[in-house]
Amino acid sequence: MRDRGSVVLVENKRIALIKRIRNGSIYYVFPGGGIEEDETPEEGAKREALEELGVEVKVNECVATVSFNGTQYFFLSEIIAGAFGTGKGEEYTNLETDRGSYLPVWIDIDKLSSINIKPTEVALKVQSLFR
Repeated sequence: MRDRGSVVLVENKRIALIKRIRNGSIYYVFPGGGIEEDETPEEGAKREALEELGVEVKVNECVATVSFNGTQYFFLSEIIAGAFGTGKGEEYTNLETDRGSYLPVWIDIDKLSSINIKPTEVALKVQSLFR
């Protein structure tokens, strides 16, 4: 079990997600990942945003926590520097693992309830915050 930190980035009624294609399934996740031993959840979320999206973020409030293989923290955040889609994390550079594909995308926030997004409860909460 490992705690995870994720960012919730909303701009112009769109939300930043990672489109995953793995074992024939297509689904979406919030950008984020495992928190390192010396990090706070906020620091982990910032690092993961840089690795996965290529952007520096300002982490604001935690809008959700989910217990699943540890605690997952979801932070409302905003981009302060970088270029979206230029992440250089291990998921893009280590092609030896069988993790499927990762693609940073912007999705209309109104479409969150019609796509396969994990965790669903966080997507619905975010959608309700921005309606």
